[in-house]
Amino acid sequence: MHLVKFKQSELPMDDLETIGLAAEGRLLIKDDDLNALLSGRRSSLLRLENLKDDRIRIAAMEAKVSLRVNEQGKPGLLIHPVYHKPSTPDFLEDDEAELLEKGEVANLQKVVSDGMGGKKELLVEYDPETREFIVSDTDLVQAPDMVNNERLTPAQKERYRKGKEVEIEDHTKFSYSAVDKHGMRANKMALIASILMDAGMSYVLYKGLNALFNRKRDPEDSAKLSPGYHQAFEYFQADNPVKDNRHIQVDAKRRSFR
Repeated sequence: MHLVKFKQSELPMDDLETIGLAAEGRLLIKDDDLNALLSGRRSSLLRLENLKDDRIRIAAMEAKVSLRVNEQGKPGLLIHPVYHKPSTPDFLEDDEAELLEKGEVANLQKVVSDGMGGKKELLVEYDPETREFIVSDTDLVQAPDMVNNERLTPAQKERYRKGKEVEIEDHTKFSYSAVDKHGMRANKMALIASILMDAGMSYVLYKGLNALFNRKRDPEDSAKLSPGYHQAFEYFQADNPVKDNRHIQVDAKRRSFR
């Protein structure tokens, strides 16, 4: 789960205007892509225009974009182009890379050296749209404390951080994915994830979620929302009313937790 990492006022508007994603101070991207950027995730594939540096100039191309804090401590724009051929991480075996590229597995967990004499576990995914391997440090993946008003167990949180499917009592199933612009996939079209923070419980509403990896879902069943969802939605809406249905994700507002 990802809460807001950047403020909209911090967006590098000049850079966004340069590549055709903003004009005259106005963003030209959809709400779900904006939320992905502000949450530190990658956007969907976007058409970028007028890319240039000291050596090349590209009139237009498709790529994903994301934000990362630069050396000046401000959000900098990263461009993730569509590669002709993926660059395989050196810690992946050829057969492992092939499993990911062919879409036979959602992800793989790899334990590697942390460079300081210790070990760390990485979650490796493959983005078929950009032909790129996406690597996440599982210790840095933020697991929700609650989903649809149901508290997750430590074991469920650990499964989530490792990219494995988690199921709660209302039969909502979900999993973390750094490839997906929402940051997670689910068997339901919507869910509400919550995380306990210093100021109380923060709620994140997800709508229009993509299906679980290589799973088909029944449209009627996926649209059914549990009593727990509706209860969590009341908490969320009390602090952040949803004014329309265009928002794919409306990021956290805080509510005191008892």
